Order: sequence, then structure tokens, then C-alpha cells
Amino acid sequence: MRKGIATVSISGTLGEKLTAIARANFDGVEIFENDLVTSLMPPSEVRRRLADLGPSVDLYQPFRDFEAMPPEIFPHNLRRAERKLDLMAELGATTLLVCSNVSEYAVNDDALAADQLHQLAELAHDRGFRVAYEALAWGRHVRDYRHSYDIVAAADHPHLGLCLDSFHILSRGDDPAGIRLIPWEKIFFVQIADAAQLSMDVLQWSRHHRCLPGQGSFDLPGFLEHVVASGYRGPLSLEVFSDIFRRAEPGPTAADAMRSLLFLEESLRARLTTTGGLAGEGARERVELFDPPGPAVLTGYEFVELAVAPDGTPGTAEALRSLGFRLAGRHRSKAVELWRQRGLCILTNSEPGAGAGRPPGPALLAIGVGTGDQLRSANRADALLARILPRRRGPGEVYLPAVRVTGDTSLFFCPAGSGEQPFWLADFLLDQEGVPSGAGLTHVDHVALSLPFDQFDEAVLFFRSVLGLEPQESIELPEPHGLIRSRSLTNLDGSVRVVLNLPQLGSSAESHRGMHHVAFACEDIFATATALREHGLRVRPISDNYYADLVARWELPDQRVAALRAGGILYDRAPGGGEFFQLYTDAIGDQLFVEVVQRTGGYQEYGAANAATRLAAQR
Repeated sequence: MRKGIATVSISGTLGEKLTAIARANFDGVEIFENDLVTSLMPPSEVRRRLADLGPSVDLYQPFRDFEAMPPEIFPHNLRRAERKLDLMAELGATTLLVCSNVSEYAVNDDALAADQLHQLAELAHDRGFRVAYEALAWGRHVRDYRHSYDIVAAADHPHLGLCLDSFHILSRGDDPAGIRLIPWEKIFFVQIADAAQLSMDVLQWSRHHRCLPGQGSFDLPGFLEHVVASGYRGPLSLEVFSDIFRRAEPGPTAADAMRSLLFLEESLRARLTTTGGLAGEGARERVELFDPPGPAVLTGYEFVELAVAPDGTPGTAEALRSLGFRLAGRHRSKAVELWRQRGLCILTNSEPGAGAGRPPGPALLAIGVGTGDQLRSANRADALLARILPRRRGPGEVYLPAVRVTGDTSLFFCPAGSGEQPFWLADFLLDQEGVPSGAGLTHVDHVALSLPFDQFDEAVLFFRSVLGLEPQESIELPEPHGLIRSRSLTNLDGSVRVVLNLPQLGSSAESHRGMHHVAFACEDIFATATALREHGLRVRPISDNYYADLVARWELPDQRVAALRAGGILYDRAPGGGEFFQLYTDAIGDQLFVEVVQRTGGYQEYGAANAATRLAAQR
């Protein structure tokens, strides 16, 4: 299906927007009026620029407050329309978007609205254009897509149809199933946007908090199924008003936008497979949908790789030893060391450039995940525009494809099922002492990434689309000097868990991004806490007030609370009875700390109730 995007969806000047849109391989573009008004390029130059770049101008928008106006105002509206249609001719646009009227002068008269839209369509017809009428969720009299279709049907003009916008329909809780009953030839344009579920004025929600498909909570595959079942075949165009995108770089946003549409098409394909295809009288010829390799089964984390300074970053080796790890080998051709404990592997990379541009101390450079089909995982990533990174490999060394997750963290796809001696360890010269049992750490429970504002939603889409992880709803965590937005994603069996954190208010957002952290699982956190102390690990001390509150909250036995306090261990309990124990190390340098956790009884969360206590202790 043809894919488009509105210029309002990305930042920059109009020229910068068009270049980014073309580089992301969009077929078409919606020119947003304000982008043109503020541009130094005349419409004819915009048309020439797009002719060179490739995308067509599919829509000019918005044309506001036109229909259902009193007789003394309407002639002025017709003159406005004529000027806009002349402008469209210069731009090379084909369709004009008319939003339902929000003016206080608008009359609640469907017949009048239909007659005036008919006159506009006649003007468009004379110039070879079309008019797409859209029901705004906050329109004065027309807010429902079914209402807008009734008016379009009454106007009865071949150059007048509908624009259906997923946000305006789903934000109101309207049932999109009625779209199937609309003749496909009367659906001129479809705009797509996702959003988190928020309780707020719908206009403010729309203007500031839309996001790309796959980043929010709307059932966009369900919406699109009804659209396609009507017989509509495109284009699909993103119209995303976002405070985040207005500040982000246009190139990465445009590339991410294309990924979101590809993922949406794949999600629709999966839905149609489940529901048995396109049912209904409106369905017509087969629709071709994006069909990448499906997500491979992930089996957990194979390794965590840290960037260290060429001198090894003082304190890193001591920190790893205090966690129970032992230096177990060195890479055959790179300045990379292997540290092991039971099934856990930590790599420290002191290659030139590995820590470039980072503050002092070890930094999370990469994570390795096990996959049941390495080639499928790599091909899926590439199809979804997460390109395989170029890597230097020595003769005979293992192929581990890697992709970029965020600006400074990569992800490797490793063959799964390699047992005690992972396949990729063939690249290392191993010592003969065996794998130490260490302090009782067993595997990586989750990895938490602290991200800047423009990478948070991008990372959600990456993990959801490329790896097939399922996201949970966002939550806000208070810290002593601000707020942190947090969202987790996981695969079905919980073997790969990711937590994304966004410092969004206060000093955390203003002065630094925060720190990544790695959470290691154990089988007995009290025994592990004792072993860590014996290894010399410094655990973050927790306020006595926290433990007093535990007694009131959970009525834990005094002996259990004393053991928690002695180990610096935090506690949470799920409604179904599962328990969660967690402790935190001091920071290792300026960018990393370690968490140790134990889950019992099927507990699936991350101890959000303890976040304020933990953040205060770390401050």
C-alpha cells in the first residue's frame, strides 16, 4: 500500500522535512499549511523539489471552518477556497482536506453543510481536484465519522469523499466497524496515528500526545482491518502531532515512521490470518501487505558487553569480582575480556573508540540475545529498517549480526541452545579453571536503558517490531528532583525483559540522562546478599523508614523484615501472591549500576512501588 506522512509529523524547515521524508522512502506527503506559510520556498519550488526527491503531494491540509456557515459568511469561504485550490495547482497537490467546522458561527444544519460542501467539490472538480471531509473529534456539530459520511452522501458529488483519521475515531471510543459499510470509492484518504490512553481534553491530547503506530495503545490493526475491508487500498498516511517529534532530528523520525507503517501492515496481515481474511461486501481485490520474516523465538540474554577505557577503567574489574565474576578468557583478535559466573557472561571492551564520547567508567555497549533462528532474526531486523551494523571479524571468527538499538547501545543475535559452552565463545581463548559459581547469580533478569526524550518511543517501537516483545503501559516514577517515565517490554516466557526509562522532569532531565542498569537473577537473594558482602560489594543502604512501612503494608514477620534490612533488600508482592526481592549496588562509574532480583510465585513486574525509595537512596 502507498505510504505517506504529513509534514507536521517531523521537525525542521519544510526543505529539511521533505528531504527526510524522501530518504525514508515514503511514496507521498501531506503538506501542512503552516509548514508552507512559514517556508521561504514558493509553492512552485516545493513542487520541483518533490519532483526531484520522488514523493508526490497527496494532500494539502487543513482547510478549516468552511461548511454550514450563515449566508453572509459563506461567500467569503468560497473565495478562500478558490485561493487554496489555486495554491494546490502550484504545489501539484491532488486532494484538499476539509476539517469539520469548529467555528462559533457554524450552524447545526446537515443539509446546509452538504450543500456548501457540494459547491466546494464543484470548484475542485473544475480544477481536477478532490475534497476529503474529516470529522474532527472536537468539531462543533460534526464529530463522528458516520455523521460526516451522512453529509458527504447527501452532498452527492463524485469529487467529495471522506478522510478517516484513526485518532479522531479511536480517541472518542467510536466503533470503527461502521467503516466497512462506507463505499470504498467515497473514502479518499486515511490518516494514521497511535496514542497512549490518557484522560484529558481530546484537543490537547491530539495536539501534543500522538505517536507512531506501535508506540501507543490504540488497536490500529483492528481499525485498518475495517478500512481495508471496505475496499480502500491507500494511501496510508501518518499524521502525528507530537511535542517529542517537534524537537527530534527529522531524519531518524522519518525512518522510524516508515518502520511503524511497515509494522502496522505486518500486524494487519497477522490479524487477517487469525480472522480468516477480509470478510464483508466491501472487500474487493487482494491487498498486498508487508510480509517480513516473523520474530524468532528468543531464549534469553547471552551476554552483556561493557565499554571500558583502554586501561581497563579502574574499578570495573574490582566491581565484577565483587559480584562473583572471574576473568575467564580473552578475545582472539580484539581487546575484549570475558568474565563468567555460572551461566552469566560479561564482556569488557577496551577497543579504541568503544567508549568514545561517554563519561568516565564502564558503559553498556551491547547486549546479546539468544535466538532460535539467527538468520530469521537478522533478516527481520533488516526488513524493518534496523540495518545490520558493519563489524570487523578475524579469520574463522563467529558471525554475530548486530543492530543499533539506541544511539549508543547495540544488540547481537546469538545462536540459542548452545548449553554450558555458548557457540560464540569459540572466538575467545579460555582458561582451564572452569566456570565459577560466584555469588549465586544465575542469568540476566532484565536490562534497563535510560534514554533521552527523542529515543524513548523509538526504542519501544524497535523492541516491539524487531524482537516481537510486548509492551506494558507506561508508568511515572517519582525521584527526589523530578519524574521518570518508565515502560517495560517482554517476550512470552519472560526470558528477555527490557525496561525503558525517560527522565522527563527536574534535574534528571535537565542535567543528565540517568544511568543504564543490568538486573541479575538469583535463586536465594538472602544467601546472595551475604555472598556479595563477603566479596566486598557495596549495596545501596535503604532508609529504616522503608522497612517500618513494610511492616504496616504487608504485615511481614519481624524476622523477615530484619533480614531484608540487613541485606539492603527491597520487597514487593503481587495481588496473586508472587513476591519480588531486589537490591542495588553503588554506581560503577557514571553510567551503570547493578540490580540483583529474585522472583517467586509468578511475579512479573519490576518493583515499581519501591522505585521512589531506590531513587532516593541512589541520590
